[in-house]
Amino acid sequence: MWLKSLEPATCNSSVEDSLVRNYGRSFNGFAAKLTESERDNLAGMEGVVSVFPSTFYKLLTTRSYEFMGLGDKSKQVPEVETNTIVGVIDGGIWPESKSFSDEGIGPIPKKWKGTCAGGTNYTCNKKVIGARHYVQDSARDDDGHGSHTASTAAGNKVKGVSVNGVAKGTARGGVPLGRVAVYKVCEPAGCNAEGILAAFDDAIADGVDVITISMGGGVTKVDVDPIAIGSFHAMTKGIVTTVAVGNDGSKLGLASNLAPWLISVAAGTTDRRFVTDVVNGDGKTLHGRSINDFDLKGKKYQLAYGKTASNNCTEELARGCASGCLNTVQGKIVVCDVPDNVMEPKSMGAVGVILHVTDVDSPGLGPIPVTTLDDTNYDAFRSYVLTSPNPQGTILKTETVKDNNAPIVASYSSRGPNTLFSDILKPDITAPGVNILAAYSPLGQTALPGQSVDYYFMSGTSMACPHVAGVAAYVKTFHPDWSASAVKSAIMTTAWAMNASKNAEGEFAYGSGHVNPTVAVDPGLVYDIAKEDYLNMLCSFDYSAKGISTLGGGDFTCSEKSKLTMRNLNYPSMTAKVSASSSSSDITFSRTVTNVGRNISTYKAKLTGNPKLSITVEPQTLSFKSSWEKKSFTVTVSGKSLAQISGIVSASLVWSDGTHNVRSPIVVYT
Repeated sequence: MWLKSLEPATCNSSVEDSLVRNYGRSFNGFAAKLTESERDNLAGMEGVVSVFPSTFYKLLTTRSYEFMGLGDKSKQVPEVETNTIVGVIDGGIWPESKSFSDEGIGPIPKKWKGTCAGGTNYTCNKKVIGARHYVQDSARDDDGHGSHTASTAAGNKVKGVSVNGVAKGTARGGVPLGRVAVYKVCEPAGCNAEGILAAFDDAIADGVDVITISMGGGVTKVDVDPIAIGSFHAMTKGIVTTVAVGNDGSKLGLASNLAPWLISVAAGTTDRRFVTDVVNGDGKTLHGRSINDFDLKGKKYQLAYGKTASNNCTEELARGCASGCLNTVQGKIVVCDVPDNVMEPKSMGAVGVILHVTDVDSPGLGPIPVTTLDDTNYDAFRSYVLTSPNPQGTILKTETVKDNNAPIVASYSSRGPNTLFSDILKPDITAPGVNILAAYSPLGQTALPGQSVDYYFMSGTSMACPHVAGVAAYVKTFHPDWSASAVKSAIMTTAWAMNASKNAEGEFAYGSGHVNPTVAVDPGLVYDIAKEDYLNMLCSFDYSAKGISTLGGGDFTCSEKSKLTMRNLNYPSMTAKVSASSSSSDITFSRTVTNVGRNISTYKAKLTGNPKLSITVEPQTLSFKSSWEKKSFTVTVSGKSLAQISGIVSASLVWSDGTHNVRSPIVVYT
C-alpha cells in the first residue's frame, strides 16, 4: 500500500523493482530499495511507525556442557525435550553432520508450522525439521559458523569427536533430543538487516521455543535494530532470544546487543586447557599454549629468531617474521615476536613456529607445529636462542590438562557497561566460548593443510551464545509455560558467582556470573517482566511514540504516570550509574519476585560484597503461601557511601530459603 503511494512521485522504479521483502507472519513491515526522498516521504505517511536503513551485521563441544554440570546423568524430561525447537539465525548448517542426525528422535512436533525450504540437495529430517534461506541459493553452511552454533545449542550426541585425536569426547548440545530450525541470513559479505527481520518473522510464526543469533552490528537504538525488534516480538510470544555481546576486547563500553529483553552472553574458559610445551637444547621445558596435533617425536631442530634470520628488513618487521624478511629458516623452528604469524615461516620452509602472546586464552591450530609462549616463558626462550652458540629445540604434541582457574572471561569478549541503557547490566551471563569443539562445514577454512573436517575448534562470544540457548531450551523442558523473562531470570539468578580478582572488569566482564544449567531449572524465585514494562521504560528515554510502536507491534501511548525508570525495571540484576553531582543521593531499586518453588516458603535476604557500599533491604523476609504468589521489596544504597566510589563497585543480594539461593548482583559505577 505504502510503496504504491510512492509510485507517482518517482519514475525510478516500480513497486515490483523496489520491494525486497515483505514481513507479515509475526509483525507487519517490508524491506525496499528507496531513494532518500522516497524514504522521507514514506516516513511521513500515516500508519508508518518507523523507516530505517538496512545494515550488515557480522558473525561474532566435547567438554563445555560437562564443565557446566549438564551431563548424561543430569535430570531430563525427554517427552518435553523432543518437542522443544531451537531456531538458529546464522549462516546455515551442514545437514549431513552427525550432530544433526535424527537417530533416537521421535516424530516432528505437532506444533511445528514451518517448512523445509533449504534449496537444492538440502534434506531435513526429524532433527533438522525446518530450513529457510534469505541469502544465496541454499541454507547449507559454507564456512562452519552456523553448523558450530546450531550443534552447540541443540546437536545430537556424537561420540568419539576430536580434531586429529585432540580433545576426544562426546559432542552434544543443551537439548540433544530437541529440534533445530535453520534460518540462513549470512553470506561472506555479512548478515543483512532485512534478512534478519525476515528470519525472526518466520521463526516466531513457525513455532520455535528459543532463538540463538550469534551476530552483532555495534550499538544501535532498539527501535532501528532488527535483532532488538525481532526479539521483542519473539519475547511477547514466550520465545527466549540469546545473543553474543561481541568480540571487541576488554576495553569498557564496547558490548553490543544491549536490549533488556535479550540474554546477552559473554565468553569464558572451561576447565580444559591445551598445553603445547617447547624444549630447548639444554633440556629445559617451557609451557606453551596451542592445539598442536603434529608429532615431531622429540627431535631437536635448529632455532632461528626472526630478527637474526633477516638482513633485508627493519628490525621491527624482522622480529615479527614479516613477509619477505626470512632468509635462512628452511628446516628450522622459527621464533617470532608476534602472536599470529605462521604462514610466512611455513612458506619459507620452517618446520615449526614459536610465537609470543600476551594473552593465551584462545590458542588455535596451525598448518605446521606451533605454540605460543607468554611474556615470561617467551623472554626466557628467546634469551636462550640469542645466547646459545647452537640453539636447538622442539615443539611437543598438545596435552590436555585441567585448568583450575576456570572460568575466566576471555580477553576478546566485549565488556560493559551498557551504553544504551546505563542502569541495565550487560552482559547478562557468561558461558563457555574458548576452544569449543563442535560441528563444522567441510567447506569451511581450517588451519589444517589440505584437510576438511566435520568438527573443529572455534572461539568467540558466538560460541558462548548458543550454550545459553541450549540451557534456555533445557530450562523450558521443565517449564514450557514460563515467560521469556522468567527463563532469563532463572539463568541469571542461579549463575555461579565469578571471581573479580581474575576478571578486572568484574560484572562488566561476566554479568551475573557463569551459567549453571541444572540449578537454573529450580530457581525458587523469578523476576518476571511484562511487555508493557519494557515499553514504559522506553518512555523514560527519547524514543518517539512511533519508535516504541515499532517494538510493541501496535499503538502505545506513554504517560507520565506509567513511565518506568531503568532502575525500577524488574531486572534480575541491579545497576546504577552515578556522577559526582549525584553521589549524595540514595539509590533505590524496586523489585517483585514470583514464587516458583515450594508452595509455602520463607526467604531471607543476605547481602555480601564491597564494604564501601551501605545497602539495606526492606523487607528482609519474604513469606509465600502458594506458587506464583508475588512479593515486592526495595533495595537502597546509601548516598553517603557513594562518595567513596570510583570505577565499578559491586555487592550482591541473595534471597535464600535454605534450599534455593536467588542471587542478584548490585553494581554501582561512575
